[in-house]
Amino acid sequence: MSAPLFLVESLPTADTMTLDGPEGHHAATVQRLRVGEELLLADGRGGTAAAEVTAVGRGSLELTVTSRGYADAPVPRLAVVQGIAKGDRGELAVQAMTEVGVDEIVPWAAVRSVTQWRGDRGVRARDKWVATAREAAKQARRPWLPVVAGAPDESTATVARRIAGAAAAFVLHEEADERLTTAEMPSAGEIVLVVGPEGGIAPAELTAFREAGGRPVRLGPAVLRTSTAGVAALSVLATRLNRW
Repeated sequence: MSAPLFLVESLPTADTMTLDGPEGHHAATVQRLRVGEELLLADGRGGTAAAEVTAVGRGSLELTVTSRGYADAPVPRLAVVQGIAKGDRGELAVQAMTEVGVDEIVPWAAVRSVTQWRGDRGVRARDKWVATAREAAKQARRPWLPVVAGAPDESTATVARRIAGAAAAFVLHEEADERLTTAEMPSAGEIVLVVGPEGGIAPAELTAFREAGGRPVRLGPAVLRTSTAGVAALSVLATRLNRW
């Protein structure tokens, strides 16, 4: 089994460090790491450091750094515009998409989104997505932490502008003729993938995305839930872009 990963604000520059705070508590108290065990530190921006536990304290670990590394950001960049879903379906989508390699998730206030993020509720909901992405990145041992954009949600007009500036943009739609498995892929820049809410993408939204340069695509004959469509599409992209 690979060494567990813990996210830190900045990697140690010295050969020793103390891992404390929430990550230290999780490592020492929850995972019960012991002297001699190895772990991986990451700053969420590509930097990593392998370390060995030399002492265990109350909610903290003393570490000796054994090696350092850096992983370049994947190219092209993958950004998913996720229609806000009801209940915990949005968080399930964020978790799964993070595990398969999404680089940015944009909460989208679609016309057919049953749940609307407004005021403090929206801030709290977005914060849950951020926390979910963080934990999923740790589970997947990802050196890059995906960004959760939005303020806290984005409008259709804002999404259209994002599409217009992308190297390629694909809108998942059950009535599309083109398949994502055969669509032409760029070699650089950013790929934007749009996933609608439970009720799907409204005609006016689809028109706006088409006019901005988005290409409607489908995955197959089945109609997937909003919580699974994004991860399925990302799996296709990860394979086609040789990430996997």
